[in-house]
Amino acid sequence: MNHLNKIVVSLTALAFVVIAAFVASPASAAPKMKTIILATTTSTQDSGLLDELLPVFEKSTGYFVKTISVGSGQAMKMGEKGEADVLLVHSPDAEKKFVEQGFGVNRRLVMHNDFIILGPASDPAKIKGEKSAKEALKKIAAANALFLSRGDNSGTHALEKKLWKATGLKYEGNKWYQQTGLGMGQTLSVAAEKKGYTIADRGTYLSVKKNLGLDILVEGDSSLLNIYHVIEVNPAKWPKVNAAGAKAFADFMVAKRTQAIIKTFGVKKFGAALFFPDAGKDPKTLGL
Repeated sequence: MNHLNKIVVSLTALAFVVIAAFVASPASAAPKMKTIILATTTSTQDSGLLDELLPVFEKSTGYFVKTISVGSGQAMKMGEKGEADVLLVHSPDAEKKFVEQGFGVNRRLVMHNDFIILGPASDPAKIKGEKSAKEALKKIAAANALFLSRGDNSGTHALEKKLWKATGLKYEGNKWYQQTGLGMGQTLSVAAEKKGYTIADRGTYLSVKKNLGLDILVEGDSSLLNIYHVIEVNPAKWPKVNAAGAKAFADFMVAKRTQAIIKTFGVKKFGAALFFPDAGKDPKTLGL
């Protein structure tokens, strides 16, 4: 074999080694790791906020976000099983437990809005203007007026159960208390169709209220505050989660640019902000 042939053979062998190394390299899995699974509440989806934020995040980072829109409880169940990389949820008591049990890390305050009690204009339970959410629920129960609950272990459902517990009344099992098992937007539609009362986050209500025929009857009670946190699923418990992607998304949610978008989201279309940015605030200022 002459010198030139030896060089060709050597280069060919080298090419095979490089290709084999590339195929075997973890870098070949990099494109898969560019996808982030976000488990979040239906309110962030139904309100349109994620439609506003995700394109900005994806363009600036190169990550693709696969969104699973469920109740906060279901989102945390996904996190417990390692089926999501990062959570955006609004059920503070359950969130604290989630982190304490080692399923999540770096829980950070993102934003808030509030819950409101809605009902038909006829207001059969006469709750309009009631300052206390607890007293409003007592009036609904006393009037046997139809109340629609999400009944889906979401953050909204958790808040609702907390309020009912405060009344000391037995509500489940009554004909006037019905569970939809649906997300916020769909539950609002059912409540509107049946002319019943329900509890919703303000953001979702404002984004779909146009054809609902439901009025805000009770608002402003401190017990109706609705607070959102971003939580990264713990890679020490689930090594296969996209920890880098989760951190990138969490960092994005609390970044100044994102918080500025949140601050103005909804103003042009609905005449009012749907959420209020809170990143970096002392949680105690929100009553946490």
